[in-house]
Amino acid sequence: MTNRPSISVFFPAYNDAGTIASLVVLADLTCRRIADDYEVIVVNDGSADHTAQVLAELETRYPRLRVVNHPTNMGYGGALRTGFASATKDLIFYTDGDAQYDVRELEDLAKLMTADVDIVNGYKISRSDPLHRVLIGRIYCEIVRFAFGIKISDVDCDFRLVRRSCYNRVRLFSTSGTICVEMIKCFQDAGLRFAEAPVHHFHRAYGKSQFFNFRRLFKTFTDLSRLWWRLVVKRQAQIAFPDERASTAPGEPTPASIKASKKH
Repeated sequence: MTNRPSISVFFPAYNDAGTIASLVVLADLTCRRIADDYEVIVVNDGSADHTAQVLAELETRYPRLRVVNHPTNMGYGGALRTGFASATKDLIFYTDGDAQYDVRELEDLAKLMTADVDIVNGYKISRSDPLHRVLIGRIYCEIVRFAFGIKISDVDCDFRLVRRSCYNRVRLFSTSGTICVEMIKCFQDAGLRFAEAPVHHFHRAYGKSQFFNFRRLFKTFTDLSRLWWRLVVKRQAQIAFPDERASTAPGEPTPASIKASKKH
């Protein structure tokens, strides 16, 4: 029998009481199919709705579920950093607690996690959001790809499977949604290898976006500018354990990007 890697699945959740239960249930069902050893973690980032009560009830029914509660909201980046720090298994998967992605498609990502791949990143087949968010998201991704030299298709797709040993090679500091840019840039600079998989994206059924809205655009621009100055201009990516397989020539560390084909 082939040994299957253990996996940690985590969800950052902020006011996601209407969606988090379905994600936990589907994550548990999916993990049973792809792993013998797994855990499901929810980082409740100071939710003001009844997310905490829903999770407390789920903990009594799902022994593999572990809830980490932030007393106050620490931001999306803070929630992600807590999730990664709390994970104990070989592979770490995360997606958002708003259920705009189908957690069952983790199975497609797991198939691409071969010996020569460190991160499997999803990319949206199409974005199911209001038109203004689609446009903002498209502009954001193109600016980020150009400014930071991002090689993957969709840095804004929070549907990722990462080897824990590879995540531990970098140190992340962002507290906002720009942590995704910091993460991918640092992974690239560490010489880690990417595969990509198409995933479905759905309309938001509950709650509202905490990142792409007009009131936050200025803060997002400011955060990105500071990140660009640190990572691109000053080249201060915090890489604790660089990958020995990466090229040492200036400007050379570029992950191999593998796109998976998928029939729809």
